[in-house]
Amino acid sequence: MHYANGREAKNGDKVVLISPFGGIVSGILYDATAGNDYCNGRIAITHPSDPCPNLKEVFHANDIKNLVESVPAYSEPCKCTLPGGIQPE
Repeated sequence: MHYANGREAKNGDKVVLISPFGGIVSGILYDATAGNDYCNGRIAITHPSDPCPNLKEVFHANDIKNLVESVPAYSEPCKCTLPGGIQPE
């Protein structure tokens, strides 16, 4: 899979799309798959105001997914008492 100028395309690359319909989009390439040269990738649009985190505060999405899936699902309502003696509905 290659860009218009022949350079090899890789997920995570910073890219610029100059659309034949008049728009220009820049962002990060993701979900690109080899073997198809048409609509075979997506662009995550970036903005100057995007978060700029310390990576030690960030989790990989798959790790969060696995954590959520490991928590057993309960169908019984909560039988706890909130501060002030309030019972949750």
